[in-house]
Amino acid sequence: MTAKSTPFDEIDRKIVATLMANARASFSEIGAEVGLSATAVKRRVDRLRRADVITGFRATVRPSALGWRTEAYIEVYCDNAAPPRRLAEVARKYPEIAAAMTVTGAADALLHVRATDVEHFEEVLERIRSEPFIRKTISYMVLSHLLPDSPEAGASESAPGALPGAAANGAGNLL
Repeated sequence: MTAKSTPFDEIDRKIVATLMANARASFSEIGAEVGLSATAVKRRVDRLRRADVITGFRATVRPSALGWRTEAYIEVYCDNAAPPRRLAEVARKYPEIAAAMTVTGAADALLHVRATDVEHFEEVLERIRSEPFIRKTISYMVLSHLLPDSPEAGASESAPGALPGAAANGAGNLL
């Protein structure tokens, strides 16, 4: 959001921060935090939603509770620098891809993958490698999270797909 499109002040920042910490906070609770009435908070939240600052609310789910116990990052190297739109199409095909992004450096993209176990991860990796424009991959298995409250540890992102092996609609994948 730009400063020209909608005013975004310090109170808005505090409201957004409060919602990021607890999306279930009531307008009254948020109002107590930021010094506004519940009605004033609701108006601001509605405005922030219309302005696409707040794009949604989600439940925090521990991926391992849904059976996603294996995690890895995959560097993807493409032939002739595939366009980001094509990489996004590939990322949306696989419910195991929790996040995907283009990156600087030698690799063209980085994929964050969750799987039920090592065998499942290997199968996902082979499917990704079979894409016609992918030249090579380098994988890094996650052993432990040094910052367990981070989004990458599953602290504020949902597991890819509702259940292990469930078909995904691609809406949760990023690139």
